[in-house]
Amino acid sequence: MKIEVLFSPVQADDLFFTGKTTVVIDVLRASTTIINALTNGAREVVPVGNVEFAVKVSGGMFGGQTLLGGERNTKKIEGFALGNSPSEYKKEIVAGKTIVFYSTNGSRAIVKAKYSGNLFICAFNNIKALSKHLVKLNQDIVILCSGNNNLFSLEDSVCAGSLISELMKTNKENELSDSSIGTLVLFKTFGKDILKMLTESEHGQLLIKNGFKDDLKICAEINNTDVIPNFTGNVLKVLR
Repeated sequence: MKIEVLFSPVQADDLFFTGKTTVVIDVLRASTTIINALTNGAREVVPVGNVEFAVKVSGGMFGGQTLLGGERNTKKIEGFALGNSPSEYKKEIVAGKTIVFYSTNGSRAIVKAKYSGNLFICAFNNIKALSKHLVKLNQDIVILCSGNNNLFSLEDSVCAGSLISELMKTNKENELSDSSIGTLVLFKTFGKDILKMLTESEHGQLLIKNGFKDDLKICAEINNTDVIPNFTGNVLKVLR
């Protein structure tokens, strides 16, 4: 299979993803939060591209079974039930619920790739499970890093490299783009201590400054779940 990495959503328009198998990564923190919510029994996560649409969509859903979640510039949005800390999405809060979710980078990247034939969410938490599924699919892959306000982000790129490294264990003949090779180099450089890398990254430093240091520990956990969020019908559900 051919593997390509985009370092930011601005590198392609919506139609570029049509029919493709796409993996969206936003390690800090949307990918990790979505994975955690579904692991803890959320019925589905509805990613949206802006706050206003989140409020509008949630208003048309079934009352107490819907929660608004997400952040803007790292902080929970006024009127939302939940922010973007993975630890907020506890089983007793999210089990059986639909979560309408907005984040500064991650949800917008997912919406950007909505025309993909297959669309999955990746973080360090589910790399092995996702890799196994991608090997079974045996299709070309586009890895979309959510980035940081449309710019390069170290943590997403290292995570992309980690996923590619896992895929290469199965088939060393995979065709890698230059960007894929670059993420492999980043993973080999920074992958030995994921928490240290997250802590020293630009976005990690911002989260620590704003009081979210503990989130980095959850985001650094490797292969702690087999849950693969799968985008279908405009919602993310656990891939069965």
